Amino acid sequence: MHLPVLLEETITNLITDPQGIYVDCTVGGGGHLRLLASRLEADATIIGLDKDAGVLNKTRESFSPSEIKFVQSDFRYLSQRLEEQGISAVDGIMIDLGVSSFQLDDAARGFSFHEDARLDMRMDQSQALDAWQIVNEFEEEEISRIIFKYGEEKFARRIARAIIMQRKDKSIDTTLELVDIIKTAVPARYQREKHPARRTFQALRIRVNGELEALEAVLPQAFQALKPGGRLCIITFHSLEDRIVKHFMADKARGCICPPELPVCVCHHQPELKITTRKPVEPSEEECQVNPRARSARLRVATRL
Repeated sequence: MHLPVLLEETITNLITDPQGIYVDCTVGGGGHLRLLASRLEADATIIGLDKDAGVLNKTRESFSPSEIKFVQSDFRYLSQRLEEQGISAVDGIMIDLGVSSFQLDDAARGFSFHEDARLDMRMDQSQALDAWQIVNEFEEEEISRIIFKYGEEKFARRIARAIIMQRKDKSIDTTLELVDIIKTAVPARYQREKHPARRTFQALRIRVNGELEALEAVLPQAFQALKPGGRLCIITFHSLEDRIVKHFMADKARGCICPPELPVCVCHHQPELKITTRKPVEPSEEECQVNPRARSARLRVATRL
């Protein structure tokens, strides 16, 4: 079941003009999109992007054809997609960086470490690179680097070594085969804390889909697309994403950029964003009880000056 995270908080912050132009860069199950559409006037414009054609088409069916302009695209191409729509500036952009429930709940997509399926994890099924290729064809050092960098997994080297050893006998074809290998590579006490495959699966998913690179690419485009007073709302789910968003917003919100040793400002640099949420908005305990996947969500909001 699809449950949008931080729904009210996101849409309340996003809307500045009920007749404006808004972009949902990650349509997913359409939860945020549905509330957004209900809060806007009939002459407002809404663009909905998603790189997963299957998810986008499924969600499109629940909206009337006139409500939303749906576009199948990775959000890293935001500027290009807006230009194709004849749009030069927008009033609000939202990005929910969580994996869609449709993807997580479809075992065949290979995202889950609880269900057996071919190692896949592609959000865009047309791309060549998948998790099987990384696990079975990449060198040990590169697998270790991916698991450590994108999963922040302290046992990355041990897991990579176990993968290589298993590959000598046969290919690693399914999610649960990989889970079993990970379990043999990490200490028993580690397995009692959280699922031992959680960080490795996160790392593979991020690498397969180029998630951090896409985020770094879209942030300056989103900023440039906003009208003065327009809002950027971003929901992150782990520290790697949140760090990128936090640093981008902080950099754009800076005033003086003179070296600290100068006694007076000579740069006259002006902030370009105002950070609207002093601290990231977190889900309530009630929301976490209803939707445990929301627990790690963080919403950051900034306004273009």
